[in-house]
Amino acid sequence: MGSKGKAGLDFSGKVVLITGAASGIGAAAAEMFSKLGACLALVDREEEGLICVMKRCMKMGHEPYGIAGDLLKPPEIECIARKTTERYEGKLDVLVNGAGIMPTGTLQSTELACFTHVMEANVRSGFYLTKLLLPQLLQCKGSIVNVSSVCGLRAFPNLVAYNMSKAAVDQFTRSLALDLGPQGVRVNAVNPGVIRTNLQKAGGMDEQSYAEFLEHSKKTHALGRIGEPKEVAAAICFLASELASFVTGVTLPVDGGKQVMCPR
Repeated sequence: MGSKGKAGLDFSGKVVLITGAASGIGAAAAEMFSKLGACLALVDREEEGLICVMKRCMKMGHEPYGIAGDLLKPPEIECIARKTTERYEGKLDVLVNGAGIMPTGTLQSTELACFTHVMEANVRSGFYLTKLLLPQLLQCKGSIVNVSSVCGLRAFPNLVAYNMSKAAVDQFTRSLALDLGPQGVRVNAVNPGVIRTNLQKAGGMDEQSYAEFLEHSKKTHALGRIGEPKEVAAAICFLASELASFVTGVTLPVDGGKQVMCPR
């Protein structure tokens, strides 16, 4: 997998845009695509983290193009699309919609402002960026990979807005696969289980609660452990590659068997 020469996993000359690239799954995907020869456009609002990821990618391949931008703001999404188009002269082979947030809450505890924020971050941002970059993807007969969640496939308690947003991402994926398939663009999603990232802590979990959550999660995944960002990144690279040339409309669990587990 680490070798660019491996058939079907060579992204040499391919342009790949990744959002949420400063940490977690997005950062791991950036590094893996870089190892596989891709020319990268990396997007995140956390400029410091973005710079760190860009430096790591530079050691593995081409110098990435970094764009600090807030995907909650439509004018900044427009700026991201414009800058990427200008930098790579209208070429875009792969779009990875990886940015997202995970606040907790039930219907009773979730305020409308929070619900709106989640839907804007997890659904609207990917919808609008994909819409703006669609001409380039159509021209290159490219591939889109959306980062969804096991929560798009199954509902989990105290995550009402997040569950809804990821179910929407899955339907977005399937809808685009139907609409764009005849035009040569493939659209898939990965649905991670619990992965070792900052997602839960960014959603409000303190250190002790997070440690307890990780320990408990060993029992909620069939493989008896949580996942690592590079394991999801590997699935993203596969779906974006020629190895998956007849794969579209898939919502692929990368979850250690979490979505097939039942409470006991």
